[in-house]
Amino acid sequence: MPVSRPAPGLQPRPAGVDRMDWPALQAAVAGCRACALCESRKNTVFGIGPVVADGAAPQVDWLIVGEAPGENEDLAGEPFVGQAGKLLDNMLLAIGLQRGNVDTVPRAGVSTSVFITNVLKCRPPANRNPDPAEVAQCEPYLKRQVELLQPKMILALGKFAAQSLLQDSVPELQKIPLGKLRGQVFRYLGVPVVVSYHPAYLLRSLGDKAKAWDDLCLAMNVAPTVVRSA
Repeated sequence: MPVSRPAPGLQPRPAGVDRMDWPALQAAVAGCRACALCESRKNTVFGIGPVVADGAAPQVDWLIVGEAPGENEDLAGEPFVGQAGKLLDNMLLAIGLQRGNVDTVPRAGVSTSVFITNVLKCRPPANRNPDPAEVAQCEPYLKRQVELLQPKMILALGKFAAQSLLQDSVPELQKIPLGKLRGQVFRYLGVPVVVSYHPAYLLRSLGDKAKAWDDLCLAMNVAPTVVRSA
């Protein structure tokens, strides 16, 4: 008779995240059991972008940071799928960008120099908001991704993405509504950051799509040489 084995318990986050190369970072995220989200996930969601032959981190112009995987993302192991993902893809195409992976065939005049990820790498149950302790466990992974990807522009989508990236540079950040963070250019590890609405929110609040387009235009104005560089 097969013997059922209990799932391994929580374990400390792997040491030395700040020194990991890209393959080691991917492996650390895939095996992470540093918070209770590991017990309910089906897949970790590291992120998606151009594939580099030698396994090194792709050097990208844009980094898109969302909040946390949802049910579709948890099943696929890829960020921003489903309706929110389709909206994000359309937004990116409007500024000449296309998400890239091993199967991507780039469109003419469109760049795949974009990496898409989330603050959390595992789905919170029932798509609830991320817990501060969960964000704290995942932040070193995101920081190392930024260091290795070396993006020229970061687009933070949603409140938790903005708070994770700006918590050390914006006083009393927790008290500031997302709308008040729009229209400004911040910095994270020296990289310009523009804050906008999460695509899932835009699906419920169609009137704010024009504001999201304004945010994309601001990002392009800050880094005008980024778009269509590939």
